[in-house]
Amino acid sequence: MKRVLITGGAGFIGSHLCDTLIEKGYKVTVFDSLDRQVHPGGKIPDYLNKKANFVKGDVRNYNKFKDVLVSNDYIFHFAASVGVGQSQYKISKYVDTNISGTANLLDILVNARHKIKKVIIAASMSSYGEGMSKCEKCGVFKPELRNISENEIKEPESWEIKCPECENLAVPIPTDEISPLKANSIYAITKKEQEEMSMLIGKTYGIPVVSLRFFNVFGPRQSLSNPYTGVTAIFLSRIKNNNPPVIFEDGLQTRDFIWVGDVVKANILAMESEKANYEIFNVGSGKPVSILEIAKLLIELSGKSIEPVVTYKFRKGDVRHCFEDSKKIRRLLGFKIDISLEKGLAMLLNWGKQVEARDGFEKALTELKGKKLV
Repeated sequence: MKRVLITGGAGFIGSHLCDTLIEKGYKVTVFDSLDRQVHPGGKIPDYLNKKANFVKGDVRNYNKFKDVLVSNDYIFHFAASVGVGQSQYKISKYVDTNISGTANLLDILVNARHKIKKVIIAASMSSYGEGMSKCEKCGVFKPELRNISENEIKEPESWEIKCPECENLAVPIPTDEISPLKANSIYAITKKEQEEMSMLIGKTYGIPVVSLRFFNVFGPRQSLSNPYTGVTAIFLSRIKNNNPPVIFEDGLQTRDFIWVGDVVKANILAMESEKANYEIFNVGSGKPVSILEIAKLLIELSGKSIEPVVTYKFRKGDVRHCFEDSKKIRRLLGFKIDISLEKGLAMLLNWGKQVEARDGFEKALTELKGKKLV
């Protein structure tokens, strides 16, 4: 029986992956620190598969990480501090967990005896910064990072990306894996460095590494009490507490949303296919959806009479548009999406009815304002 280690395996995506691996006959060990921001009270979540071997520990603890790592055949490295806004003022935490934790992983792989056959890295679309754009006159370009002043007039077109050459409005286009990385937050930088470190060491020592750049993953088990989590979970928490979703800018900024079960499928393909070795893949739906549309869909599905609040405020670190080009993962691994956005949101709402949601958005917003990030 093949043995698999999932760092951060008690979390949102890792726990779903754990279920699928166990169903497929793998022996799974979950290594997780049970960060209280994600896991209230630092407790093992009820949803975690009882057939998994759970080890509480932190990837920053070298010796404990080494003890749990060396006997496995595959590693899914999901352990990370997650959150664009929070990373801009809790810098040491994000760098320590995401980069130093990954450094420990790689150091162990290089210097300890182990059985590891492949490492799968949970990378992020955040590392791209802005997605690719196209000017009808000047062609395709990579937008620079935005920094919109508080006093700037918020005309509809002022939010959109403009061509750096002719200043005409540009059109967002799919972002592929060879697009330049222009990280615009500490979180994004750490995920970029995590990927590059892992790829370098994997190629140097002949340990296959696969990097999966997740886009906006949504689904059950994403904490409804963590205000630094994904936008769908934050909006759902607000709606469950009869509070309106709060949207920055004009709400027409777009993201690429993908159901957690489809992300799990991509991870399994990456582990089981030799074609994935030393490759980087986007993992998303390839369909841009506005943040305002997400809020309206969730409200409609909830049946509540709430209107989203559009602030017309810029949150530093946010990008305007980013959605994936999925040709590579479809061509090499045969990956395809099974669950549509609408179906997935309906399933998310159904799950959310049974789950406690502590709305911490206002507290998080106060912190962002205190750091002048909004």
